[in-house]
Amino acid sequence: MNKTLSEPPKTHGGKRDNAGRKAQYLEKTVVMRVPASKVNAIKAWLQPRPKEDIESIQNLQKLVATSCVEIPFPLESIAAGFPSPAQDDIEQTLDLNQYLVKNPLSTFMLKVSSLSMRDAGIEIGDKIIIDKGLEAIHGDIVVALLNNEFTVKRYMCNNKNPYDFWLKAENPEFPDIYPHENDNLKVWGVVTCILKKLR
Repeated sequence: MNKTLSEPPKTHGGKRDNAGRKAQYLEKTVVMRVPASKVNAIKAWLQPRPKEDIESIQNLQKLVATSCVEIPFPLESIAAGFPSPAQDDIEQTLDLNQYLVKNPLSTFMLKVSSLSMRDAGIEIGDKIIIDKGLEAIHGDIVVALLNNEFTVKRYMCNNKNPYDFWLKAENPEFPDIYPHENDNLKVWGVVTCILKKLR
């Protein structure tokens, strides 16, 4: 005797609403082969740059030392515990202006408004000190001008060709910046210090 079993309804396959790749550019896509060394640059170029990745020029100010700020500190280094009582009388002072500012005429401060460098310890509201007189080297955190907009990134360069460089974001939610032919990209200054208040 033949017995027909009813099949359960299919729960996968076929066309579904909102399925498939999202047409970000509203046009057809093509497959192409690219050099392996250019994959990251192409992915970064395709990733839209968030509006929050722009530092306002209004947050930039010239750093002018109008007073001397000195704090005492012991001559000897100490462990992260209690200093020795014998060190109480062995102190010298540190002028914060001299410590933080090497080139007064070319030093600026910027209040950060982006999270693109979060994993490097720079968060929204932190203040960074920038020295325009320093030449950026590989690995420096810099303030760059991209098409007349400020951005803070890590400077990555080819040691054989200093003009072959790109800017690395320290937050996976933000794209790296690779200069293109029509981009106006230049390093504006090197970040020398991060000022972060803990309370």
